[in-house]
Amino acid sequence: MLLNGAHAIIYSKKAEADRAFLRDVLKLPHVDAGEGWLIFGLPPSEIAVHPGDNDGHELYLMCADIEAFAKEMKKRKVPCSEVMNRGWGLLCQITLPGGGKLGVYEPRHARPKKPGRRNAAGRKR
Repeated sequence: MLLNGAHAIIYSKKAEADRAFLRDVLKLPHVDAGEGWLIFGLPPSEIAVHPGDNDGHELYLMCADIEAFAKEMKKRKVPCSEVMNRGWGLLCQITLPGGGKLGVYEPRHARPKKPGRRNAAGRKR
């Protein structure tokens, strides 16, 4: 496999507040790339291509129990929509401190196998 990861970007009007949210509320592992610029690790991921009228992209985080996730976000006073059943999964949206929406879903579809681990040079271990 030629690829060894993915890098997603969330644009924000309040980047520092959203970084703090990802660090302190969602507890994502992170490194400081310099001058407080945090890069967050994500759990294993997948990508899908859907038909559409534009070339827009979306980012969803996934969880094993969306009801428990939504309950925890509400407990932490994080704005969280009601859980919706979309057939392919159960979906909610949380609102980041910067005002952006972030989708979170519990998949109800088959998941691909994780690719083999690779070292920094991209070679299989």
